[in-house]
Amino acid sequence: MPESQPRGPHSHGAEGREDTRAPGEGHGGGLLLCGARLPDGRLVDVRLAGGRIEAVGTVGSLGVRPGGARLDLSGYLLLPAPAEPHAHCESALTSDAGGPVGQERADVLRRTTEAALLQLGHGATALRAHARIGGVQGLGGLEAALGAQRVLRGLADLSVVAVPRLLTGAAGADGLAMLRDAMKMGASVVGGCPDADPDPGGYVETVLEVAAEHGCPVDLHTDGDDPARLARLAAMAGGLRPGVTIGPCAGLSRLPGDAATRVARQLAAAGVNVVCLPQGGCGAVERRGSAPVRLLRAAGVRVAAGGGALRDPANPVGRGDPLEAAFLLASQAGLRPREAYDAVAGSARAVLGLPRVRVEAGFPAELLAVRGDGLAGVLSLAYSRVVVHRGRVVARTSAVREYCDWPVPAAQAPGLPHQQGPS
Repeated sequence: MPESQPRGPHSHGAEGREDTRAPGEGHGGGLLLCGARLPDGRLVDVRLAGGRIEAVGTVGSLGVRPGGARLDLSGYLLLPAPAEPHAHCESALTSDAGGPVGQERADVLRRTTEAALLQLGHGATALRAHARIGGVQGLGGLEAALGAQRVLRGLADLSVVAVPRLLTGAAGADGLAMLRDAMKMGASVVGGCPDADPDPGGYVETVLEVAAEHGCPVDLHTDGDDPARLARLAAMAGGLRPGVTIGPCAGLSRLPGDAATRVARQLAAAGVNVVCLPQGGCGAVERRGSAPVRLLRAAGVRVAAGGGALRDPANPVGRGDPLEAAFLLASQAGLRPREAYDAVAGSARAVLGLPRVRVEAGFPAELLAVRGDGLAGVLSLAYSRVVVHRGRVVARTSAVREYCDWPVPAAQAPGLPHQQGPS
């Protein structure tokens, strides 16, 4: 059964497993990771310094720098850290509320921080949080997300997407003004849900204009069940840099094969990324499902995978675990374990505009160590984890499994002399 001793100012006691220490604790002279296994089977030592991988060598070949720390990773697989490209932190952890969910800034700040720490404990050292603006909440949710960004600094990188409700018609003027205010406040991505606007094409056009003004990325929610609408989006998005991401696009799976293939090729030609949500999406039940990952990849679309809803009304049992998303891509979408893990790590980081990570000298020290021998095994079942952000251990999860043969008093279980199984 999982065991842990949460410590430090950011320990996540509600989960009982994450140990998120203050950044840099015990790592003043760098950190030496010893005896880790790489996916290709090699056993290595990895020395980290200055937020980057300084050296990778055979076991025993590297020493600890003066003032540095040593961490034994024998029995662990060392991987580039995952990233979460589609988080809804403001509504996270509300499935058991039993009534209206508080939208006061303090409540949203707490939920956003707790949700990000939960995902950090699973390995996601970078997250993109979608914050709705407009309506009665105004800019309060965005302010809370930006507050969480400050709280998490040094533990995880949190970027914030401003998601306006309406951008066309009479109500659109207010939405546009609020979107521009959100970008001035510190949102780094322009988002939105064009499917919910009376004029989806006009909505996308406005979003792209604001993004071009600020030189920032775009991240749009769409079901993707309208080929003409997606074709128009691709045509408009083609020239925007740094780029456009859409998701969860589960509706693409409901299109005829030839129509879906044609749209996928249009998205690829425009350089549009797709974020799928294998764990169930973030909308109504009738919109659940996942995008056709293999079809999109075959067309040349960069596909990343995110978690979406996290224990909110859309998914009351969301885990916020990138390895679960990769497991589902391998078990249900037919990706190889390496491809599935890339969707939550390398491709997810690329969607977020973050530098590539490899376990080689010179690359960012954004790493996840998982107890296990190989990638297929850790995607199947992996509890014990060590998370490294900017060269420092920021979270640990420890699990112990015991198989026992204990006598059970006859008065409690008549006819059952023993109880067997994991504790």
